[in-house]
Amino acid sequence: MKILVINAGSSSVKYQLFDMSNESVLAKGICERIGIDGGTFKHKVPGRPDLKVAVEMKNHSEAIQLIVDTLVSKEHGVLTSMKEIDAVGHRVLHGGEKFSGSVLINDDVIKAIEDCCELGPLHNPHNLTGIHACEEIIGNVPQVAVFDTGFHQTMPAYAYMYPLPYELYEKYKIRRYGFHGTSHRYVSQRAAAMLGKKPEELRIVTCHLGNGSSVAAVKGGKCIDTSMGLTPLEGLMMGTRCGSIDPAIVPFLMEKEGLSIRQIDELMNKKSGILGLHGKTSDNREIEDAAKAGDERCMLIEDIIVHQLVKYIGAYAAEMNGIDAVVFTGGIGENNAGYRIRCAEQFAFLGAAVDPEKNSKRGIEIDISKDDAKLRFLVIPTNEELMIARDTLELCGK
Repeated sequence: MKILVINAGSSSVKYQLFDMSNESVLAKGICERIGIDGGTFKHKVPGRPDLKVAVEMKNHSEAIQLIVDTLVSKEHGVLTSMKEIDAVGHRVLHGGEKFSGSVLINDDVIKAIEDCCELGPLHNPHNLTGIHACEEIIGNVPQVAVFDTGFHQTMPAYAYMYPLPYELYEKYKIRRYGFHGTSHRYVSQRAAAMLGKKPEELRIVTCHLGNGSSVAAVKGGKCIDTSMGLTPLEGLMMGTRCGSIDPAIVPFLMEKEGLSIRQIDELMNKKSGILGLHGKTSDNREIEDAAKAGDERCMLIEDIIVHQLVKYIGAYAAEMNGIDAVVFTGGIGENNAGYRIRCAEQFAFLGAAVDPEKNSKRGIEIDISKDDAKLRFLVIPTNEELMIARDTLELCGK
């Protein structure tokens, strides 16, 4: 069974085509700057030269048409025809309280995703655009929605409720939802496999660290708490997002700086975090290099990141009444050895100890702990696309 995985953003479409007989990637790529001048298309097939071309795409339908045409082309393709695509899996940001797992897409599901656009205004409309474009271009094949929020729907009410007037929850469904759920689910399952145990036996803290970052407490294979909230703004400091701050800062700045609702939202989401503290970059690789060279501002940024990670890991260890493993994933989590070893040093009292040589490895699944460490520290490259493909296979296979 061949499954196409689509991740539609505001001006981009990422894709991967899987052969699920062996879970191999037949092709993958990205359409960028859709509806914007300077569009590009990148297409990769294992064992062949990469394709990168400049191309203007007016909308997502044109982008998906380009993807399908390339997949079936004689020169760059891997399919003889579009009919070889058996199903399509879509990443959808927000499923609200309606979806605790992945679902086959039908009219009712589309309506529910539309209803969640208010909760995910930056993502859900574009996810829907991708779904409609695939329906138009590929035709009548099963489509599956895999929700970023789904894995976190096992949180108990005391973990997801905000202490606002209860009628606001009833009226607007204001609560903690959490995000990166597909990534947290994948790495927690892989962690159990690496440790040779069943997920039900483990208490794991998963740290997805990238331009967007979140931490989750996974007890017995289920999420019981996570750092992101109603939106992906809450929690850790991120590339351009402030993360959790005193809510009173919002009206204070709006009054002092004369900011509108849209302007304060943009400040917190796009001008804060690492970018806001540094002033010029949100790239953690640049922060890491400058910190090693003694730049005080960059050293402060690294200290803040480690401080926040330690607080969340410690809090979730207490919440789960113990902890067996900490997992690092995402672009920063998989590549920044410094954050990992500094976090491990803070949890030496719980039996954490990292092997420096193992910790220096990049791009592989690895237990970076010393042999006798009680609390295991793991690095696991995430694979959200494979999880989407697996969910799609499970639902369409029925």
